[in-house]
Amino acid sequence: MTNQRFASKRVQAMPDSVFAIMDRAKRDARAAGHEIIDLSIGSSDLPPPNSVLDVMRDAVHDVSTHGYCLHAGTAPLRQAAVEWYAGRYGISLDPETEALTLIGGQEGFANLLLAVTDPGDAILLPEPGYPSWFGAVALAGLERVALPLLPERLFLPDLEAIDPAALARAKVLVLSYPSNPTAATAPASFFGEAVAFAEKHDLLLIHDFPYVDLVFGDHDAPSALAVPGARDRVVELYTFSKSFHMPGFRIGFALGARDALKALASVKSVIDFNQWGGIQRAAVQALKEPREQLREHARTYQARRDALVTALRDAGIPTDLPEASMYVWTRLPAGEPDSVNYAERLVRETGVAVAPGVGFGPSGEGWMRFALVREEDALREAVARMARFSDLHSV
Repeated sequence: MTNQRFASKRVQAMPDSVFAIMDRAKRDARAAGHEIIDLSIGSSDLPPPNSVLDVMRDAVHDVSTHGYCLHAGTAPLRQAAVEWYAGRYGISLDPETEALTLIGGQEGFANLLLAVTDPGDAILLPEPGYPSWFGAVALAGLERVALPLLPERLFLPDLEAIDPAALARAKVLVLSYPSNPTAATAPASFFGEAVAFAEKHDLLLIHDFPYVDLVFGDHDAPSALAVPGARDRVVELYTFSKSFHMPGFRIGFALGARDALKALASVKSVIDFNQWGGIQRAAVQALKEPREQLREHARTYQARRDALVTALRDAGIPTDLPEASMYVWTRLPAGEPDSVNYAERLVRETGVAVAPGVGFGPSGEGWMRFALVREEDALREAVARMARFSDLHSV
Protein backbone atom coordinates (compact mmCIF):
# COMPACT_ATOMS: atom_id res chain seq x y z
CA MET A 1 0.00 0.00 0.00
CA THR A 2 1.30 3.46 -0.87
CA ASN A 3 1.91 6.06 1.84
CA GLN A 4 -1.15 8.00 2.91
CA ARG A 5 -1.07 11.18 4.95
CA PHE A 6 -3.40 10.01 7.69
CA ALA A 7 -2.81 6.26 7.47
CA SER A 8 -0.99 4.55 10.31
CA LYS A 9 1.96 2.27 9.72
CA ARG A 10 -0.35 -0.60 10.62
CA VAL A 11 -2.73 0.31 7.81
CA GLN A 12 0.11 0.91 5.38
CA ALA A 13 1.43 -2.58 6.17
CA MET A 14 -1.84 -4.16 5.06
CA PRO A 15 -1.57 -5.92 1.70
CA ASP A 16 -3.45 -4.55 -1.29
CA SER A 17 -6.49 -6.58 -2.27
CA VAL A 18 -6.70 -8.12 -5.72
CA PHE A 19 -10.45 -8.28 -5.13
CA ALA A 20 -10.63 -4.50 -5.52
CA ILE A 21 -9.12 -5.02 -8.97
CA MET A 22 -11.76 -7.63 -9.68
CA ASP A 23 -14.54 -5.30 -8.55
CA ARG A 24 -13.39 -2.73 -11.09
CA ALA A 25 -13.17 -5.38 -13.78
CA LYS A 26 -16.72 -6.56 -13.02
CA ARG A 27 -17.93 -2.96 -13.22
CA ASP A 28 -16.29 -2.58 -16.63
CA ALA A 29 -17.85 -5.85 -17.82
CA ARG A 30 -21.32 -4.69 -16.81
CA ALA A 31 -20.76 -1.38 -18.59
CA ALA A 32 -19.80 -3.33 -21.71
CA GLY A 33 -23.13 -5.19 -21.57
CA HIS A 34 -21.95 -8.57 -20.29
CA GLU A 35 -24.22 -10.69 -18.13
CA ILE A 36 -22.09 -11.33 -15.06
CA ILE A 37 -21.73 -14.83 -13.67
CA ASP A 38 -19.98 -13.91 -10.44
CA LEU A 39 -18.20 -16.91 -8.93
CA SER A 40 -15.51 -14.81 -7.25
CA ILE A 41 -17.15 -14.21 -3.84
CA GLY A 42 -18.29 -16.86 -1.38
CA SER A 43 -21.58 -15.16 -0.50
CA SER A 44 -24.37 -17.74 -0.51
CA ASP A 45 -27.25 -17.28 -2.95
CA LEU A 46 -29.46 -19.55 -0.81
CA PRO A 47 -31.99 -17.86 1.52
CA PRO A 48 -31.80 -17.90 5.32
CA PRO A 49 -34.40 -20.12 7.01
CA ASN A 50 -37.85 -18.53 7.18
CA SER A 51 -38.00 -19.14 10.93
CA VAL A 52 -34.84 -17.06 11.35
CA LEU A 53 -36.30 -14.17 9.37
CA ASP A 54 -39.55 -14.36 11.33
CA VAL A 55 -37.72 -14.08 14.66
CA MET A 56 -35.75 -11.07 13.50
CA ARG A 57 -38.82 -9.37 12.05
CA ASP A 58 -40.62 -9.69 15.38
CA ALA A 59 -37.58 -8.36 17.24
CA VAL A 60 -37.70 -5.07 15.32
CA HIS A 61 -40.80 -4.07 17.26
CA ASP A 62 -39.50 -5.27 20.64
CA VAL A 63 -38.22 -2.16 22.43
CA SER A 64 -35.97 -4.30 24.62
CA THR A 65 -33.72 -4.82 21.59
CA HIS A 66 -33.33 -1.10 20.85
CA GLY A 67 -30.66 -0.27 23.40
CA TYR A 68 -27.01 -1.17 23.79
CA CYS A 69 -26.35 -4.89 24.22
CA LEU A 70 -23.78 -5.43 26.95
CA HIS A 71 -22.15 -8.79 27.66
CA ALA A 72 -25.01 -10.04 29.85
CA GLY A 73 -27.38 -9.53 26.93
CA THR A 74 -25.49 -12.10 24.87
CA ALA A 75 -26.22 -14.90 27.34
CA PRO A 76 -29.00 -16.56 25.27
CA LEU A 77 -26.77 -16.90 22.21
CA ARG A 78 -23.81 -18.10 24.26
CA GLN A 79 -26.05 -20.71 25.88
CA ALA A 80 -27.44 -21.79 22.52
CA ALA A 81 -23.92 -22.04 21.11
CA VAL A 82 -22.65 -24.38 23.82
CA GLU A 83 -25.82 -26.49 23.60
CA TRP A 84 -25.34 -26.76 19.84
CA TYR A 85 -21.71 -27.78 20.34
CA ALA A 86 -22.63 -30.41 22.94
CA GLY A 87 -25.20 -31.84 20.55
CA ARG A 88 -22.74 -31.94 17.68
CA TYR A 89 -19.49 -32.98 19.42
CA GLY A 90 -20.59 -34.34 22.78
CA ILE A 91 -18.63 -31.86 24.90
CA SER A 92 -20.25 -29.51 27.43
CA LEU A 93 -18.71 -26.04 27.60
CA ASP A 94 -19.32 -23.23 30.08
CA PRO A 95 -21.32 -20.45 28.38
CA GLU A 96 -19.92 -17.89 30.82
CA THR A 97 -16.21 -18.55 30.29
CA GLU A 98 -15.85 -20.70 27.15
CA ALA A 99 -18.18 -18.91 24.74
CA LEU A 100 -18.27 -15.39 23.31
CA THR A 101 -20.47 -13.81 20.65
CA LEU A 102 -18.84 -12.19 17.62
CA ILE A 103 -19.89 -9.72 14.94
CA GLY A 104 -18.94 -12.30 12.34
CA GLY A 105 -15.91 -14.56 12.19
CA GLN A 106 -13.76 -11.98 10.43
CA GLU A 107 -14.17 -9.49 13.28
CA GLY A 108 -13.53 -12.23 15.81
CA PHE A 109 -10.29 -13.30 14.17
CA ALA A 110 -8.87 -9.77 13.89
CA ASN A 111 -9.73 -8.81 17.45
CA LEU A 112 -8.52 -12.15 18.82
CA LEU A 113 -5.06 -11.48 17.39
CA LEU A 114 -5.04 -8.08 19.11
CA ALA A 115 -6.07 -9.79 22.34
CA VAL A 116 -3.53 -12.62 22.49
CA THR A 117 -0.38 -11.33 20.74
CA ASP A 118 2.04 -8.42 20.91
CA PRO A 119 3.63 -6.57 17.97
CA GLY A 120 6.63 -8.51 16.71
CA ASP A 121 5.29 -11.93 17.69
CA ALA A 122 5.17 -14.54 14.95
CA ILE A 123 2.02 -16.25 13.74
CA LEU A 124 1.94 -19.56 11.85
CA LEU A 125 -0.53 -18.98 9.04
CA PRO A 126 -1.65 -21.41 6.32
CA GLU A 127 -1.08 -20.32 2.73
CA PRO A 128 -3.05 -20.17 0.54
CA GLY A 129 -5.50 -18.85 3.08
CA TYR A 130 -8.39 -16.50 3.71
CA PRO A 131 -7.36 -13.01 2.52
CA SER A 132 -8.67 -11.09 5.54
CA TRP A 133 -6.23 -13.04 7.73
CA PHE A 134 -3.34 -11.21 6.09
CA GLY A 135 -4.75 -7.77 6.87
CA ALA A 136 -5.53 -8.78 10.45
CA VAL A 137 -1.96 -10.01 10.91
CA ALA A 138 -0.60 -6.70 9.59
CA LEU A 139 -2.87 -4.66 11.88
CA ALA A 140 -1.66 -6.65 14.88
CA GLY A 141 1.96 -6.02 13.85
CA LEU A 142 2.80 -9.72 13.64
CA GLU A 143 5.44 -11.59 11.69
CA ARG A 144 3.66 -13.87 9.25
CA VAL A 145 5.23 -17.33 8.93
CA ALA A 146 3.63 -19.11 5.99
CA LEU A 147 2.63 -22.75 6.33
CA PRO A 148 2.59 -24.02 2.73
CA LEU A 149 -0.51 -26.00 1.77
CA LEU A 150 0.57 -28.23 -1.09
CA PRO A 151 -1.59 -30.54 -3.21
CA GLU A 152 0.86 -33.41 -2.73
CA ARG A 153 0.15 -33.18 1.03
CA LEU A 154 -3.61 -32.91 0.44
CA PHE A 155 -3.29 -29.24 1.47
CA LEU A 156 -2.33 -30.09 5.05
CA PRO A 157 0.64 -28.19 6.53
CA ASP A 158 3.82 -29.98 7.51
CA LEU A 159 4.16 -28.76 11.08
CA GLU A 160 7.49 -30.49 11.57
CA ALA A 161 9.01 -28.51 8.69
CA ILE A 162 8.53 -25.12 10.38
CA ASP A 163 11.77 -23.21 10.88
CA PRO A 164 12.74 -23.64 14.57
CA ALA A 165 13.81 -19.99 14.90
CA ALA A 166 10.44 -18.78 13.61
CA LEU A 167 8.64 -21.30 15.79
CA ALA A 168 10.42 -19.94 18.86
CA ARG A 169 8.92 -16.49 18.14
CA ALA A 170 5.42 -17.79 17.45
CA LYS A 171 2.44 -17.30 19.73
CA VAL A 172 -0.38 -18.55 17.50
CA LEU A 173 -1.02 -21.40 15.08
CA VAL A 174 -3.95 -20.92 12.69
CA LEU A 175 -5.82 -23.75 10.96
CA SER A 176 -9.06 -23.82 8.96
CA TYR A 177 -10.75 -27.00 7.71
CA PRO A 178 -12.78 -27.34 5.58
CA SER A 179 -10.48 -24.88 3.87
CA ASN A 180 -10.96 -21.67 1.96
CA PRO A 181 -9.78 -21.54 -0.80
CA THR A 182 -8.53 -25.12 -1.30
CA ALA A 183 -11.75 -26.85 -0.14
CA ALA A 184 -9.53 -29.45 1.59
CA THR A 185 -10.66 -31.35 4.65
CA ALA A 186 -8.58 -32.61 7.58
CA PRO A 187 -9.04 -35.88 9.48
CA ALA A 188 -9.54 -35.89 13.22
CA SER A 189 -6.09 -37.44 13.60
CA PHE A 190 -4.51 -34.33 12.11
CA PHE A 191 -6.16 -32.13 14.72
CA GLY A 192 -4.84 -34.44 17.42
CA GLU A 193 -1.33 -33.93 16.04
CA ALA A 194 -1.88 -30.17 15.77
CA VAL A 195 -3.07 -29.83 19.38
CA ALA A 196 -0.09 -31.86 20.59
CA PHE A 197 2.20 -29.61 18.53
CA ALA A 198 0.60 -26.49 20.03
CA GLU A 199 1.01 -27.91 23.52
CA LYS A 200 4.67 -28.75 22.90
CA HIS A 201 5.47 -25.24 21.67
CA ASP A 202 3.06 -23.32 23.95
CA LEU A 203 0.92 -21.98 21.10
CA LEU A 204 -2.70 -20.89 20.99
CA LEU A 205 -4.40 -22.82 18.19
CA ILE A 206 -7.07 -20.79 16.40
CA HIS A 207 -9.32 -22.96 14.26
CA ASP A 208 -11.36 -20.84 11.85
CA PHE A 209 -14.40 -23.06 11.27
CA PRO A 210 -16.97 -21.34 9.01
CA TYR A 211 -17.67 -24.41 6.84
CA VAL A 212 -18.54 -26.78 9.68
CA ASP A 213 -21.84 -27.76 8.00
CA LEU A 214 -20.75 -27.68 4.35
CA VAL A 215 -19.40 -31.23 4.29
CA PHE A 216 -20.52 -33.64 1.60
CA GLY A 217 -21.79 -36.98 2.84
CA ASP A 218 -23.06 -37.93 6.26
CA HIS A 219 -19.96 -37.41 8.41
CA ASP A 220 -19.15 -34.36 10.55
CA ALA A 221 -16.23 -32.03 10.04
CA PRO A 222 -13.81 -32.67 12.94
CA SER A 223 -13.52 -30.01 15.62
CA ALA A 224 -10.08 -29.08 16.93
CA LEU A 225 -11.72 -28.16 20.22
CA ALA A 226 -13.00 -31.73 20.62
CA VAL A 227 -9.45 -33.13 20.86
CA PRO A 228 -8.74 -34.31 24.44
CA GLY A 229 -6.84 -31.59 26.28
CA ALA A 230 -7.70 -28.88 23.74
CA ARG A 231 -10.02 -26.70 25.82
CA ASP A 232 -7.22 -24.62 27.35
CA ARG A 233 -5.29 -24.36 24.08
CA VAL A 234 -7.83 -23.95 21.25
CA VAL A 235 -10.25 -21.22 20.19
CA GLU A 236 -12.71 -22.18 17.48
CA LEU A 237 -14.45 -19.46 15.45
CA TYR A 238 -17.93 -19.99 14.02
CA THR A 239 -20.12 -17.88 11.75
CA PHE A 240 -23.72 -18.02 10.58
CA SER A 241 -22.75 -16.75 7.13
CA LYS A 242 -22.25 -20.17 5.53
CA SER A 243 -24.35 -22.75 7.38
CA PHE A 244 -27.43 -20.53 7.51
CA HIS A 245 -26.82 -18.19 4.53
CA MET A 246 -26.68 -15.10 6.76
CA PRO A 247 -23.51 -13.26 5.58
CA GLY A 248 -25.04 -9.81 5.84
CA PHE A 249 -26.25 -10.41 9.41
CA ARG A 250 -22.67 -10.33 10.74
CA ILE A 251 -23.03 -12.73 13.61
CA GLY A 252 -20.88 -15.55 14.97
CA PHE A 253 -19.38 -16.98 18.13
CA ALA A 254 -16.10 -18.22 19.57
CA LEU A 255 -15.69 -21.29 21.76
CA GLY A 256 -12.72 -22.55 23.71
CA ALA A 257 -9.80 -21.39 25.83
CA ARG A 258 -10.99 -19.30 28.76
CA ASP A 259 -7.97 -17.02 29.01
CA ALA A 260 -8.03 -16.20 25.30
CA LEU A 261 -11.76 -15.47 25.29
CA LYS A 262 -11.43 -13.29 28.39
CA ALA A 263 -8.75 -11.27 26.61
CA LEU A 264 -10.90 -11.06 23.48
CA ALA A 265 -13.85 -9.83 25.53
CA SER A 266 -11.65 -7.06 26.94
CA VAL A 267 -10.66 -5.92 23.44
CA LYS A 268 -14.24 -6.02 22.22
CA SER A 269 -15.45 -4.04 25.22
CA VAL A 270 -13.75 -0.91 23.89
CA ILE A 271 -14.66 -1.54 20.24
CA ASP A 272 -18.30 -2.68 20.10
CA PHE A 273 -21.48 -3.21 22.09
CA ASN A 274 -22.12 -6.58 20.46
CA GLN A 275 -24.47 -7.30 17.57
CA TRP A 276 -28.08 -6.07 17.68
CA GLY A 277 -30.25 -8.25 19.89
CA GLY A 278 -32.66 -9.09 17.09
CA ILE A 279 -29.89 -10.66 15.04
CA GLN A 280 -28.72 -12.57 18.10
CA ARG A 281 -32.23 -13.95 18.53
CA ALA A 282 -32.24 -14.94 14.87
CA ALA A 283 -28.94 -16.74 15.43
CA VAL A 284 -30.37 -18.65 18.40
CA GLN A 285 -33.23 -19.77 16.17
CA ALA A 286 -30.80 -20.80 13.43
CA LEU A 287 -28.99 -23.14 15.80
CA LYS A 288 -32.32 -24.93 16.32
CA GLU A 289 -32.74 -25.67 12.60
CA PRO A 290 -33.12 -29.40 11.83
CA ARG A 291 -29.84 -31.03 10.93
CA GLU A 292 -31.40 -32.60 7.85
CA GLN A 293 -32.10 -29.14 6.45
CA LEU A 294 -28.41 -28.28 6.72
CA ARG A 295 -27.55 -31.57 5.03
CA GLU A 296 -29.93 -30.67 2.20
CA HIS A 297 -28.17 -27.35 1.68
CA ALA A 298 -24.84 -29.16 1.57
CA ARG A 299 -26.26 -31.50 -1.06
CA THR A 300 -27.15 -28.44 -3.14
CA TYR A 301 -23.50 -27.37 -3.08
CA GLN A 302 -22.45 -30.94 -3.80
CA ALA A 303 -24.59 -31.04 -6.95
CA ARG A 304 -23.12 -27.73 -8.04
CA ARG A 305 -19.62 -29.04 -7.35
CA ASP A 306 -20.30 -32.07 -9.54
CA ALA A 307 -21.61 -29.91 -12.38
CA LEU A 308 -18.69 -27.49 -12.26
CA VAL A 309 -15.92 -30.06 -11.91
CA THR A 310 -17.35 -32.17 -14.74
CA ALA A 311 -17.53 -29.10 -16.99
CA LEU A 312 -13.97 -28.05 -16.12
CA ARG A 313 -12.59 -31.52 -16.81
CA ASP A 314 -14.48 -31.68 -20.12
CA ALA A 315 -12.91 -28.30 -20.99
CA GLY A 316 -9.44 -29.71 -20.44
CA ILE A 317 -8.82 -28.24 -16.97
CA PRO A 318 -7.88 -31.11 -14.60
CA THR A 319 -9.72 -30.47 -11.34
CA ASP A 320 -9.95 -32.44 -8.11
CA LEU A 321 -13.35 -33.19 -6.59
CA PRO A 322 -13.53 -31.44 -3.19
CA GLU A 323 -15.20 -33.15 -0.25
CA ALA A 324 -16.50 -30.01 1.46
CA SER A 325 -17.04 -26.23 1.42
CA MET A 326 -18.57 -24.01 -1.26
CA TYR A 327 -15.46 -23.73 -3.45
CA VAL A 328 -13.54 -25.44 -6.21
CA TRP A 329 -9.79 -24.72 -6.35
CA THR A 330 -7.99 -25.52 -9.57
CA ARG A 331 -5.08 -24.60 -11.78
CA LEU A 332 -5.27 -21.86 -14.37
CA PRO A 333 -5.67 -23.00 -17.99
CA ALA A 334 -2.45 -23.97 -19.72
CA GLY A 335 -0.43 -20.96 -20.84
CA GLU A 336 -1.92 -18.59 -18.24
CA PRO A 337 0.79 -17.87 -15.63
CA ASP A 338 -0.75 -14.74 -14.02
CA SER A 339 -3.96 -15.32 -12.05
CA VAL A 340 -4.92 -11.65 -11.71
CA ASN A 341 -4.30 -10.92 -15.37
CA TYR A 342 -6.29 -13.98 -16.42
CA ALA A 343 -9.23 -13.29 -14.09
CA GLU A 344 -9.34 -9.63 -15.07
CA ARG A 345 -9.37 -10.37 -18.81
CA LEU A 346 -11.85 -13.21 -18.36
CA VAL A 347 -14.49 -11.09 -16.65
CA ARG A 348 -14.02 -8.09 -18.92
CA GLU A 349 -14.40 -10.19 -22.08
CA THR A 350 -16.89 -12.86 -20.96
CA GLY A 351 -18.60 -11.66 -17.77
CA VAL A 352 -17.33 -14.70 -15.82
CA ALA A 353 -15.72 -13.67 -12.54
CA VAL A 354 -13.40 -16.03 -10.65
CA ALA A 355 -11.10 -15.31 -7.72
CA PRO A 356 -7.39 -15.06 -8.67
CA GLY A 357 -5.34 -17.55 -6.69
CA VAL A 358 -2.68 -15.02 -5.73
CA GLY A 359 -5.31 -13.18 -3.71
CA PHE A 360 -5.00 -15.99 -1.16
CA GLY A 361 -1.24 -15.50 -0.79
CA PRO A 362 1.80 -15.70 -3.10
CA SER A 363 1.67 -19.51 -3.21
CA GLY A 364 -1.80 -19.24 -4.75
CA GLU A 365 -0.34 -17.93 -8.00
CA GLY A 366 -1.19 -20.23 -10.88
CA TRP A 367 -4.54 -21.17 -9.31
CA MET A 368 -8.11 -19.87 -9.34
CA ARG A 369 -11.07 -20.32 -7.03
CA PHE A 370 -14.70 -20.79 -8.02
CA ALA A 371 -17.48 -20.13 -5.50
CA LEU A 372 -20.47 -22.42 -5.91
CA VAL A 373 -22.96 -19.59 -5.55
CA ARG A 374 -24.94 -20.05 -8.76
CA GLU A 375 -27.21 -22.79 -10.04
CA GLU A 376 -25.80 -25.69 -12.06
CA ASP A 377 -26.74 -24.34 -15.49
CA ALA A 378 -24.98 -21.05 -14.73
CA LEU A 379 -21.85 -22.93 -13.69
CA ARG A 380 -21.84 -24.89 -16.93
CA GLU A 381 -22.37 -21.69 -18.91
CA ALA A 382 -19.46 -20.06 -17.07
CA VAL A 383 -17.12 -22.87 -18.11
CA ALA A 384 -18.42 -22.76 -21.70
CA ARG A 385 -17.57 -19.05 -21.84
CA MET A 386 -14.14 -19.76 -20.37
CA ALA A 387 -13.51 -22.40 -23.02
CA ARG A 388 -14.47 -20.02 -25.83
CA PHE A 389 -12.24 -17.36 -24.28
CA SER A 390 -9.30 -19.79 -24.17
CA ASP A 391 -9.91 -20.89 -27.75
CA LEU A 392 -10.00 -17.29 -28.92
CA HIS A 393 -6.74 -16.38 -27.21
CA SER A 394 -4.88 -19.56 -28.16
CA VAL A 395 -5.12 -18.80 -31.88
